Parts: sequence; structure tokens; C-alpha cells
Amino acid sequence: MEYTLLNNGIKMPMLGFGVFQIPKEDTERIVLDAIDVGYRLFDTAQGYGNESGLGSAIKKSGIPREDFFITTKIWISEAGYEKAKVSILKSLERLGMDYVDLLLIHQPFGDYYGTYRAMEELYKEGKLKAIGVSNFYSDRLIDLIKFNEIVPMVNQVETHPYHQQIKAQEIMKKYGVQIQAWAPFAEGKNNLFNDETLVRIGLKYNKTAAQVTLRYLIQRGISVIPKTVNKDRMRQNFEVFDFELNEEEMNEILQLDLPQSQFFSHQDPETVERLTSLVRKFDE
Repeated sequence: MEYTLLNNGIKMPMLGFGVFQIPKEDTERIVLDAIDVGYRLFDTAQGYGNESGLGSAIKKSGIPREDFFITTKIWISEAGYEKAKVSILKSLERLGMDYVDLLLIHQPFGDYYGTYRAMEELYKEGKLKAIGVSNFYSDRLIDLIKFNEIVPMVNQVETHPYHQQIKAQEIMKKYGVQIQAWAPFAEGKNNLFNDETLVRIGLKYNKTAAQVTLRYLIQRGISVIPKTVNKDRMRQNFEVFDFELNEEEMNEILQLDLPQSQFFSHQDPETVERLTSLVRKFDE
């Protein structure tokens, strides 16, 4: 495993496991499979409705809590100082933990300034080992940094071969914010798993297009949290530290970058209306 040091000195694995869209009733079993493979960074959210399943798997694993790096996120409906503080404590209850390693603001909407103040307080109390944001474009990230005490440690954004966040990563680096990729495989869009460039490069190393994708992002200093419910694919995604892409191959993959998101824009009015009205059911 490779690691990155966050701006507060906390060590975070470069490769983790995401539980987005995994049903609550399946989460414990799937996470235990991922733990068995070797994953120690797990990423959930209030809005995923499966925090309790993740927490249960961590307990049942028999592995010390301090060996894990657990991330969760605050949903828009819980934004604002008072609501956020309550919701964070509820997340800890659902996870069955005294602290989380990383807490993120899930979306850049609502009173996220109030949310961030609550996070800063709980960070100082030790209930949050690191704090950050998700889906913050560079303008909102800089604004948050300039008018708050603590610089976010992480910004989790859509990042994959077809949306590489080159400029955004430069800005994050300038301010000491670690970039983390959600949807590193673009959820298979543009037929990523059969992409000619990725497949050809992979043949040289006896690796899949998915493994080449993860290796490329990690070599660029991007933390990745792929998700799969298939244990064999979990193993494949984990086996990306035994080869290294050369400069020519890195440049070839760079050429796959496209100018727009493959999912949605947070600056699109319809997207904002949809996200801000989206009701999430948290697990109890």
C-alpha cells in the first residue's frame, strides 16, 4: 500500500473502498470481503444509508480500529452549525465509533459554512481526525479556505481518465488539499474497461484497463476509492502497487481527458435544483 500525508500529518491510504449504492443489508458482508482482501480505507456517507453496516463489519473483523481509515460525509439536509453537529454525532453512533478519520461536506450547497464550523470544533475535540469537502469546484474551495481557520485536508471530486481534473488538482496542491477520486472508473462510461489505450498499456504489464486506470491516478498523487461487490475484482483493484507506468504511458492516458464531466455539473441550475431537493434516508 502507498500512503499520502494530509496537511495535518495524518497518513491516508492512496487506495480505498467505496460503499456507494451498496444496500444496507449487504454492506457488512461486502466490507468484510474487502477487509479480507486487504483494504483499510472505507468511504461511506450519511446519504448512502449504510454507515451502520460498515461499522458492524469493522467490529466483526477483529482488526484494531486504529488500523482503519474511515470516511463519512454530511448530506445537504444536515447543513448548518447546529444540525451538522447533531448529524455528525449520529453518524458516529451508526458507525459505532468514537471518531472518524475523515469527515467531508458531501455537496457545496446549503449552509456549508456553518457545517464547516461544527466540523472544526469536533476536529479540535478529536472526534474527527481530518476534515474536508466533496464536489467543491476550485472557486468554492478557495473561498472556504480563505474564510475559515482550518484548511480542508481533502477534496473528493469526480476524477477518472475522461475527466482528469488537471487544473483543479494544481489549485488543491497550491493550498495543501489532497485530491481524492470518486468514480475512478467513470462507472464504465465511454466503455472505459475496453478503452484501446488502457487495454494496450495493460497488456504490457499483464494488467486490466481498470488496474491501469488506478495506477495512473495513484501515480498522479490522486487517492482512489473504487467500488465493486465482486471479491475477485476487489483483489484486482488492490493489485496496483507491483508495476509503474512510464512517462510515455502517462502522457498517452493524459490525452484521454475530456473537457466536461461525465456525470453532471454542480453549476448547472437543473442539477442544483435536483441535488438540493433530493431526500436521503439515513439508516438508524
